[in-house]
Amino acid sequence: MNGAERVPLRTADVARESGYSVQQVRDLERLGVIPPAARSANGYRSYTPVHVRALRAYRGLARAVGPVVARQMLAELRTQPLTTAAAAISDAHVRLARERDEALRAQEALRAIRTEAKGGDFAHEGDAMTITELAGALGVRPSALRFWEQEGLVVPDRVTSLRARRYGLSAIGAARIVAALRGSGYGIPAVRDIMGSLHRLDGVEDTERILRRRLEQIAARTVALLRAGADLAAVVTSTEDGPTG
Repeated sequence: MNGAERVPLRTADVARESGYSVQQVRDLERLGVIPPAARSANGYRSYTPVHVRALRAYRGLARAVGPVVARQMLAELRTQPLTTAAAAISDAHVRLARERDEALRAQEALRAIRTEAKGGDFAHEGDAMTITELAGALGVRPSALRFWEQEGLVVPDRVTSLRARRYGLSAIGAARIVAALRGSGYGIPAVRDIMGSLHRLDGVEDTERILRRRLEQIAARTVALLRAGADLAAVVTSTEDGPTG
């Protein structure tokens, strides 16, 4: 760490540079988002520019993955080896890319449902997935698919006396749309209403708008994560330069 990085900063300085209020800086320090500040003999907090960069990193990370996950990640990134911390940041990018892929697949499924409603071909023999395969593809637990089934959102084909579930293309498409809607924050009653409206043209159009907004939100979150990149790099490398307090 160079001399400039060791210039002591007051809480008000950190607040001004990071865009947070003084109270928010103290709260985020208490939550472990930034390392504890050094204390002077009279009890005043003393920060460094590394604290500012950690707060900026948190802002972008919170927009990308949510504040709860961001708080946990920042606390861990500061204490993990560089290789582990870098992998965790890469994983955040991968999760966003996967969410985007699933939203695109939900759009494809919606187009297929519209084609099917017009009398087109949708399902094909042999195109089916087990509950474990579908859950893995969607990034959800099998219990989520069972719950959606109970709620009448996704109805699989049942085979064998053990009630093993297999999902044809229609059910897979419905599951992708449900997953995208749930990822957009829609509750089960709202999802049920939307799924029930897909036999109508206006229902399909409304769902198309929701999925477009979903993709726009994922794009905004991805940009926020990219903007946080340099500050995240400063956080994960700060432990190599010595203590920040």
